[in-house]
Amino acid sequence: MQDKTVQAMPVKIGPILLPDFPLLLAPMEDVSDPPFRYVCKQNGADLMYSEFISSEGLIRDAIKSRQKLDFSEFERPFGIQMFGGDEEALSLSAKIIDAVQPDLVDINFGCPVKKVVCKGAGAAVLKDVKLMVRLTDAVVRSTTLPVTVKTRLGWDDHSKNIEEVAEQLQDVGIQALTIHGRTRAQLYKGEADWSLIAAVKNNPRIHIPIFGNGDIDTPVRAVAYKNRYGVDGIMIGRAAIGYPWIFREIKHYVATGTLPELPTIEERIAACHTHLLKSVEWKGPVLGILEMRRHYANYLKGLSHIKDFRMQLVTAKTQAEVEDILQLIRERYAGGNENKQEKPSLLTA
Repeated sequence: MQDKTVQAMPVKIGPILLPDFPLLLAPMEDVSDPPFRYVCKQNGADLMYSEFISSEGLIRDAIKSRQKLDFSEFERPFGIQMFGGDEEALSLSAKIIDAVQPDLVDINFGCPVKKVVCKGAGAAVLKDVKLMVRLTDAVVRSTTLPVTVKTRLGWDDHSKNIEEVAEQLQDVGIQALTIHGRTRAQLYKGEADWSLIAAVKNNPRIHIPIFGNGDIDTPVRAVAYKNRYGVDGIMIGRAAIGYPWIFREIKHYVATGTLPELPTIEERIAACHTHLLKSVEWKGPVLGILEMRRHYANYLKGLSHIKDFRMQLVTAKTQAEVEDILQLIRERYAGGNENKQEKPSLLTA
C-alpha cells in the first residue's frame, strides 16, 4: 500500500474534541489503573480508559468492579470500558457508568483471554455479528454518553468480518471504533495486519473515527502507520508499561520528524516515584506498595547491575524504604552513560 499523508484536523468523538492524530492509552487489566494512567497522561496520552469492567460484576455491586470506575478530573477525556455478553446486563451497566460521568463508554469485543471468552464476552462475540449489534444497540440506548467499541479483525482467518462489523456498529450509533489488527485465534502472536484497518477507514460509508492498535512500539512505526494506513489515531498498550514517554516521543516525531532524547535517569526515577505516590494515595500504604512491585523492572529496564536494587524494591514494605532505594539508584546512575532506557520489547495491546 502506498504511503499517504492525511490532512491535519481535530478528531471528534461526539462532543469530545481530540487533537489531530490522538494517542490513546489502551485499557489493560491489572495495569491501567489511576496511578498508571496519571503518569501516561503527564507524558501526552490524549484519551485513556479504565481497566475493562465486567457488566455482571457491576450490577452485582462487586467491589473490584466498582473500584475500576474511579478516575480523576486530570484524566479527562476519559472512557470507561466494559465487557459482557448479555443485553440486559450491559444496559444496566451503562446506566451505572452514566452516573459517574466519564466522557464516554467503550465496549470490549476484542479481549481474547479464555476466562472472558468462555463467558461469551470479549472476542467471543466476534462469532455472532447479530449479537454484537444487539449488545451495542442496547448500550447506545441506555446512556447519554458517546459509545465506542474496541474489537479485532474477526474470530479467525476464516472470519475476518471487521468491514461488515464496522458498518453495522456505526449504523446503531457508535461514535468511534478501535481495531486491533489480529484475530482472536492469533491472540498476540504474529504481526498485526493493519491493511483491514485501513480498509475500514477508507470505506466511504464510514464517517466515525477509526483508531488502529497493535505493534506500535516506537515513534517511527507510529508515524509510518499513520501515513500508510490513514487511521485517525492509534492506541498504545504494553509499549507504555514502564515507558510512558512513548506518547511524548511520538508527538515529537510527528511534529518535527526527529527523534527526541531518551529519558534520563532523573526522569525515569521521577516517573517511578510519581507512580508510587499515586499508587499509595489510591490504594493505601500496604496494597499501594505491593502493587507497585510489578512496575519497577519496567522502569529500570536496561540498567546494568540493577538486579540487587530491583530485589530491594520488591521486598521493601514502606513508602519511605522505596523512596530511599530510588534515591540510591538516582545517585548510582546519574551522570553516567547508563541513563538511557532500553525500550520495552514489543508486546501489543
